[in-house]
Order: sequence, then C-alpha cells, then structure tokens
Amino acid sequence: MIRKAARGLLGAIQQVRRGRLACALLFSAVLGMPNSAPRRRRRRELWVPGFFGSLAAAPLQPGWSVATIYYHTTVDAGGDVAFARQVARGNIRTNFAGNLRAVLDADANIGFVSPSYTFASRVFGGQLTIAALAAYGHTVGAVDATLTGALGPIGFTVSGSASDSVTGFGDLPLFANLRWNAGVHNYMTYVTGNIPIGNYEARRLANLGIGHSALDGGFGYTYFNEKTGNEFSAVLGFTYNFENHHTDYQNGIDMHLDWGLSKFLTKQWQLGVVGYAYQQLTGDSGAGNRVGGFESRVFGIGPQVGYIFPLDNHHQGYLNLKGYKEFEAEHRAEGWNVWLTFSISPAPPHRQ
Repeated sequence: MIRKAARGLLGAIQQVRRGRLACALLFSAVLGMPNSAPRRRRRRELWVPGFFGSLAAAPLQPGWSVATIYYHTTVDAGGDVAFARQVARGNIRTNFAGNLRAVLDADANIGFVSPSYTFASRVFGGQLTIAALAAYGHTVGAVDATLTGALGPIGFTVSGSASDSVTGFGDLPLFANLRWNAGVHNYMTYVTGNIPIGNYEARRLANLGIGHSALDGGFGYTYFNEKTGNEFSAVLGFTYNFENHHTDYQNGIDMHLDWGLSKFLTKQWQLGVVGYAYQQLTGDSGAGNRVGGFESRVFGIGPQVGYIFPLDNHHQGYLNLKGYKEFEAEHRAEGWNVWLTFSISPAPPHRQ
C-alpha cells in the first residue's frame, strides 16, 4: 500500500510539466509564420514557453497561411516538484507530510500543423486573424526517488523509480487576434482557449493533453523599422485554468511575458535573441490540492535565426530556428527547448 502511494508521489511532475507543455505545444504553431519580409512574427502557447517571439504584433497579408513546427524539450526537476505534482494528480487523498529526494528526467518531440486565415476587412480598425492547431508527438518521463514520511501514524522510507511514455494527439487550441499598425509601431491583442481532447490519463507520468480547459489572453507590441532592420517585440499574457475534474485540482492564474529582439541583415536573413518569463500569480486550489499554493516560475533565453524565400508569385516560405535555456525555475521543471518552424503565407504586394 505504502509502495503504491510512493510510486504515485514519484510520478506527478511529468503529468503537470507535460500538461503545460502539451497545451504549449498545441499553441506553439498558431502564429509562427511570417507574412512579409519586413513583417514576420512568432507565437506560441496555453502556455508553452517560447510561444510568442519576434514581430509578434506585426501586420499580416490577408488570406490563408499554414505553419508546421517541430518542437523538442528536455527538462529535469528536484524533489519538491515531483512530490507536489504527484499529489496534485489525486493519487493520494489524505494530507501527507514527508521528505522526497527525487530526480525527474523528461523529454518530448512534438509536431504541429496550424492553418490560419487573416481577413481583408477591418474589425475595430484592425486585422482579424483566426487559427487552430493540431499536435501529434511522443513524450517520455522517468523519476528516481527516495521518500521518507508518514501516512497517519505509520512512518516509512521507500526508494523506487517509475517511467512512462505516450504517443498521440494533443489538445486542440483555437485562437483569434486583432492587430493595428501605426508606422514602425504595431499593437496586438489576442484570446485563445483549448478543447481538452488530447491524450491524457490522470495516473500516467507522461501526457500530451492537460486534462482540463483553459483560457488565455493578452496584449503585444512590436517596433519594426524596415529601413534599419531593427525589431523588438513583447507580448504579455494571462492564463486562467479551469479545474481538472480527473484530479479535483486547479492550477492558479499564470502570467507570461515573451520577447524577441532581432536584426534583419537583409530582406531575407534575420538574427536575434528571444526570451520568456513565467510567473504564477495565484496559488493552486481544489479538493485535490494537498500542498498549498505552490506558485511556480521560470525564465528562458536563447538565439534565433530566420530566412524568408519566395515560393511563387503569390506565396513565400519562412524558416526559423530558435532555442531557449531555462534558469531560475521554482516549483517547476527546468531544461531547454528548440523550435524549428516552416510556414507558407501570402507574399506581400512588392513580391508579386
């Protein structure tokens, strides 16, 4: 009985990290494609670290676009993360006090396809874009741990390991944004939500769905000077998580900031840096919460390179490679991730 409970405690982190990731994955591709040589932008989220990036608020060419994304992440974490997340999964339904020394290792390889449509007609004076994202991939998680504690009057020490893997589809996120342009200044507001249909099992360490619904919204700004090639973008967003009815657990409200700084060396080549900051604003809750608020945070930074090229008289392609190294994580797994994006979109008038 105790050993069974211990195994439950050991696995939790992966479900949550994969859960956030999954949605992240889902949204990662949504806005990851450029629409003009001097106007590209990146996005990602519910919330996946790195969802938004350079030219996030830049104007787009009207019409259909499609983005494909390969996403890889590798993370590890300490005992408090594994301990808390496992409890959050609901495998233990009683208050537990103890000490867990654990090492978590997890990675995921996800592919995304994201069709989007930008309307020619103005809405509130801005450009309206709608998008959806389909995700399919493979994720693996493993935990080695030693647990010392007590369940009621019974004290114990247990060592063990557990691992899981899953291949399948993620949740389905839907997205809408409005963009406004004023010379070198560009503004954007967005809203998104997920349909929780991804591969998810509450007692499994690895998942591709998050097991609950969520809503996310925020605002973005892009400075882009076509003459100098200098660009800076930042997007601030907030995520509200609904309760996971599989575990009676509800994650708190998240705040996330994505940014990108780049230089267009030519009309085709782009070099720069990207980063993100994540901070949970309110504590976790729900009947399944046995560990308190457990607010988490993480930061990430890394390089990016992009290349735009014509496909025909009416369409252009865009390749972008970027990577992040995470640091200062608290109550959350930490590691690195890489994004490779290929998108096809309408070419700007001067390319036709």
